[in-house]
Amino acid sequence: MRLRLPEERPTEPPAGYKIAHPVLSHDGTRAGFTGVSLGAALPYRVLDEASCVYGRRHRPPSRLCDCGFHCVHDRPTAEALLCTAEHRTCVLLEVSVLGAYIRFEHGFRSARQRVRTATLPPCGCGAPATVLADAGWGRPGWRVLVPACAGCVGGRTALTAAAFALLAGEGLRVRSAAGQGPAAGAVRGPDAVPPLGPPLPEGLGLPELAAELALLQARLDWLQSRLARLGPPERPDATEPPG
Repeated sequence: MRLRLPEERPTEPPAGYKIAHPVLSHDGTRAGFTGVSLGAALPYRVLDEASCVYGRRHRPPSRLCDCGFHCVHDRPTAEALLCTAEHRTCVLLEVSVLGAYIRFEHGFRSARQRVRTATLPPCGCGAPATVLADAGWGRPGWRVLVPACAGCVGGRTALTAAAFALLAGEGLRVRSAAGQGPAAGAVRGPDAVPPLGPPLPEGLGLPELAAELALLQARLDWLQSRLARLGPPERPDATEPPG
């Protein structure tokens, strides 16, 4: 007799949590995430379908395979994974479990998923992260990014949290672990001050502009430090007659 797993028909998609590395495509036109264990070599989009990491032709999730999107039930369990040294620069994802899924004691393995929220950990210096900078490694066609503050970016390729959210699309929200609220989304309300100029692009507001200015200032400081190493420019001798 073949045992069958009990079927669930939830009224709304179950929620789950996981950690991942944010990634940026080599041409800078797409953004997504890559896992930290099984399937880490296959970056995925905000809304994506799973494929078998072993190249088998079955449809994930299969009971006889480990394929599918993995996540845990509760946020504290996922946050505990960020304590290890190799996962300190990962972001915490809140996902919706879509399509067929298998429920386990601690989480799900699903055919599809939607990343709803990405929470950035603090920068390595301890300051709140406002940008995602090149980590110095990646996958073929993808650069892995790490959360950083504007002062630690230097000359590396970097994106603000809002810019990453816009590239990733599908309504992704990017937050800071410092609890500053969503990094993507304009501030609206009855007390909002009307704009003095042209309207901002959708998804950009005061927090995003402040992050952009901080990133620009950090790059200017880095350029000034490089110019200072070159020394002052040579000036012609004032006693020599003009040629």
